[in-house]
Amino acid sequence: MATTTSLRSRLLILPPPPASPAAVSLRLRPRAAALPSSSRRRNLRLTARAAPPGGAVAPASSAPAAEEEEKEEKVGFGGLSAADAERLCEFLRADLPHLFDDVGIDRSAYDDRVRFRDPITRHDTIDGYLFNIRLLKQLFRPDFYLHAVKQTGPYELTTRWTMVMKFMLLPWKPELVFTGLSIMGVNPQNLKFNSHVDLWDSIQNNEYFSFEGLWDVFKQLRIYKTPDIETPKYLILKRTAHYEVRSYAPFLIVEAKGDKLTGSSGFNNVTGYIFGKNASSEKIPMTTPVFTQASDDTLSDVSIQIVLPMNKDLNSLPAPNTEAVTLRKVEGGIAAVKKFSGRPKEEIVLQKEKDLRSQLLKDGLKPQQGCLLARYNDPRTKSFLMRNEVLIQLNDFALEL
Repeated sequence: MATTTSLRSRLLILPPPPASPAAVSLRLRPRAAALPSSSRRRNLRLTARAAPPGGAVAPASSAPAAEEEEKEEKVGFGGLSAADAERLCEFLRADLPHLFDDVGIDRSAYDDRVRFRDPITRHDTIDGYLFNIRLLKQLFRPDFYLHAVKQTGPYELTTRWTMVMKFMLLPWKPELVFTGLSIMGVNPQNLKFNSHVDLWDSIQNNEYFSFEGLWDVFKQLRIYKTPDIETPKYLILKRTAHYEVRSYAPFLIVEAKGDKLTGSSGFNNVTGYIFGKNASSEKIPMTTPVFTQASDDTLSDVSIQIVLPMNKDLNSLPAPNTEAVTLRKVEGGIAAVKKFSGRPKEEIVLQKEKDLRSQLLKDGLKPQQGCLLARYNDPRTKSFLMRNEVLIQLNDFALEL
């Protein structure tokens, strides 16, 4: 835990833009949060001792200060030049999106003895590193989203990413999501990457071997039944132990007045519109989820909403036949989301909203008033398979460490 905290205190995270992104700001911690130069040098020496043959060698701790500075200068402890740092950042921006596709990463950019660690995996050679990538491709069909690359130490670059995987060996093909940082060490002698350490947002203990990390994997293998129909597009920016932070693209809804978050009042009005009760009698494909939104802090001002297909726009949609139904565009945005199964009873949903809001405030985030309940399944679905979500919109969201 202490090691993870010390690593994280030095890192800046830039958030990703999905298609039609909501605005996400960037926040940098004060310089005081960074490691002092003596600590950085000590960490660099530890790295240097583990470097491959011909790599940097740490000076003896008993050397006079002037002699030590001279040795550091010779092996490049002053850090990457601005040009080299930018070149390596640009390389990672171009190379890492191919991590799991048929192109693959450029092996020549890595030392033969590259040290790879994540909470449940470790390898100490480039062959082991590439084997791990091939195994993930085979078992999980990963989608990898690179959000940002930044220099975070003299010979260190850090990336921020999201990885979404489907476990293909299980019949229900569960989706596993990991977000986090990769700390990439650079060999001062040849400017190749000689270490890659992953930190997951969802756990506290990121040291290998982390049973917390293994449990985090197993928890995501459970069954949620999500209908195979269109749903609003979003990108998971961050997945913690308690919630996801998503960036939603804009979408259209048909909306009517509701009675309570888990109620069905107004449902016939909105389904009637898509089933043909509109000005042109047009039948519109069903989507998921059905939203109910409480827009006030007492969660009493409720509307019920159905998402309209993404290929529609307000000008092409037929007008409603009744004033009880309205059409509008939801501009998307950043939302914190808590997923759960079972029958979404009112008292359960209210408790989920309370728990989520409390955790967001504890984490220093700024939740808006009100919330949404997303129900993905029809009532005939077995309760343990149901996918439900409570969503709270966030103000001024910034990914930071």
